[in-house]
Amino acid sequence: MQTVQHSEQTLKTALISKNPTLVSQYEQLDAGERRLLNKAFKPDSDLFGPISLHSESDWIISHPEPPQDFEQFFSDPSRKAPSPEKRSIYIQCIGSLGNTRIIRHILRFLKKKKPKDAFCIVGITMIYLYPRDSWNFVFGQASLTDGVGIFSFARYGSDFYSSCYEGKVNKLQKVSSSDYSVFDNYYIPEVTSVLLLRSCKTLTHEIGHIFGLRHCQWLACLMQGSNHLEEADRRPLNLCPICLRKLRCAVGFNIIERYQALVKWIDDESADIPGVSTEHSREDNVNLPKPVEAFKEWKEWIIRCLAVVQK
Repeated sequence: MQTVQHSEQTLKTALISKNPTLVSQYEQLDAGERRLLNKAFKPDSDLFGPISLHSESDWIISHPEPPQDFEQFFSDPSRKAPSPEKRSIYIQCIGSLGNTRIIRHILRFLKKKKPKDAFCIVGITMIYLYPRDSWNFVFGQASLTDGVGIFSFARYGSDFYSSCYEGKVNKLQKVSSSDYSVFDNYYIPEVTSVLLLRSCKTLTHEIGHIFGLRHCQWLACLMQGSNHLEEADRRPLNLCPICLRKLRCAVGFNIIERYQALVKWIDDESADIPGVSTEHSREDNVNLPKPVEAFKEWKEWIIRCLAVVQK
């Protein structure tokens, strides 16, 4: 195993910048928030550790790309931010969608269906996806410029590799892009705690890209790339301080309120999902069980972060 190590000064510059304007912005943050973010370049921090590499197939080794610090994020001309008119995130469940598994086709479909008040629209599916015919598969992909994304949770289910997996596409179905019947009765696997955790990681990682966050190469972070399931499982659900500052800049939130809301979400016993019933009806509401056993470690981490901020 190898680790990606950066000097304290490198991490400090990546977080705060040397640009006087951005330094001033950082100094205006709440003292508790700065105390937490500064853990990025504290060698004794038990909250944020280095990225670990376990094989040549890991993302950083197989997909080399330049890192993005906060100043580069802030100055990116292609970066989009929510506005009062476009501030909603829409999540669209997608069933078989004919025999379409090529991502660009699905992204084009979602772009056409994007509501006027949407900052972005993301499709989630249990059909496995390919960027192009020559690729094996990907967990998801997003378009920053178009504000659309598609993410497959197929390989996160415990039954994916079994012969009885029901999410496979068996025959070609040519349907109109306005035919929403393809979304009906789509395959739903057993909702386990591990499946929910993996799905949350993928969904929030890809939405992070839509907000302008590129793959993190600074510290162990949700925004790390992942090339395979083992690497995705090692990736934490939390953002490192550098990426947390980016998201805070893009969205605007109080870190204490954000972390308290995350703890509350974990503690809530059910997930209120509008438009879903045991018969997959769009008209009834139902409280689905929300298995969160796999989130226990993350909850403890959030509570330790809150202790630092509220110190």
